[in-house]
Amino acid sequence: MSFAKHGLQVFDIPISILPTDIDDNEHVNNVVYLRWIFDVALAHWNVSAPDDMKATYGWVATRHEIDYRREAVLGDEIIARTWIGAVDSRRFERHTEIVRGQDDHVLARARSLWTLIARDTGRITRIPPHMVELFSAYMHPV
Repeated sequence: MSFAKHGLQVFDIPISILPTDIDDNEHVNNVVYLRWIFDVALAHWNVSAPDDMKATYGWVATRHEIDYRREAVLGDEIIARTWIGAVDSRRFERHTEIVRGQDDHVLARARSLWTLIARDTGRITRIPPHMVELFSAYMHPV
């Protein structure tokens, strides 16, 4: 899925909170937010990239920064939104918001760095221009 947020192209997916996501404080554990950040990034890649690109390249996260703003509890409708920030020769900066659908409150914001690897060697590789073009609608350098 994708939509425009404040005029920017954003990719989003619905998230279901599982009973195992709830911690001793009766809300979603912080580690689960990291899984959701990964899930929306992977979904965006899988929906957007053609099969030959997915067979040739993969991504590894090299950094995550997460700001937790509000709690989520069992029964909340959650939406994970993502878009791309700065791009250099080997990395995409990816921004993510975890939002409660009922009231559109931002529960968490994240900034991640994803490095491109060649699947055949497992080594870091340069981002080809056609990949940058493919994701250009979702790029919003700050």
